[in-house]
Amino acid sequence: MNYNNTHNRAQQLKKFYKNLMWFGIIAGIVIGNDLIREGFHYNVLSGHFILTVWALILAVKAISLFVFNDEWERKIIEKEEYKNKKMIDL
Repeated sequence: MNYNNTHNRAQQLKKFYKNLMWFGIIAGIVIGNDLIREGFHYNVLSGHFILTVWALILAVKAISLFVFNDEWERKIIEKEEYKNKKMIDL
């Protein structure tokens, strides 16, 4: 992995963790406010829908950062190159 790739990955991780921190703060405020006022009830107008969408976006970003990262891509490329090389050698 070269410097540019490493730097880009570090920046992506930094943005993800900042976003995750803000999500936790906002979710704590919204859910805490609901619990204090009337108990927990899912209400679209009180921000729960926005939190749900935000959580889904964070989940997709986490999967792309931690599951389908550069190493995963490299392994798939190596596997495909091995298959192609094997087919050509026959």
